[in-house]
Amino acid sequence: MTTEFKKNQTSFLIQAVLFTLALFGIHSYLIHYFGKEISFFFPLWQLYIFHFIITAALYTLINYRYNSGKKDIFNTFMIATFLKMILAIVFLLPLLVSDFENKQPDVFNFFIPYFLFLFFEVFSLTKFLQKN
Repeated sequence: MTTEFKKNQTSFLIQAVLFTLALFGIHSYLIHYFGKEISFFFPLWQLYIFHFIITAALYTLINYRYNSGKKDIFNTFMIATFLKMILAIVFLLPLLVSDFENKQPDVFNFFIPYFLFLFFEVFSLTKFLQKN
């Protein structure tokens, strides 16, 4: 592995951990004060672990491909994003097929961070796209 790969990866992981912790803290605070009476299917920490792992895996794949000489990463990004959507549905499948009464708060709980992580991911990957 090149030093550029390691430098990019380390920088991204530090930013991703800080982003995840900040977002998790804000989300926990909002749920604690505004959603006490709501019962959730998924614990909040599971959602954030999922989002962090998927985002880190996608970034690692693109960072690896970029630093191994394949500068056209747009197709890789689009395929990985599509795979990420499929994994999101698979993650939510236990909720969707359950007889849990109120599924809407869990779906919002999942997709609001999903889109914030997607924004963070695209923002982090723009430096690769700008180098071309």
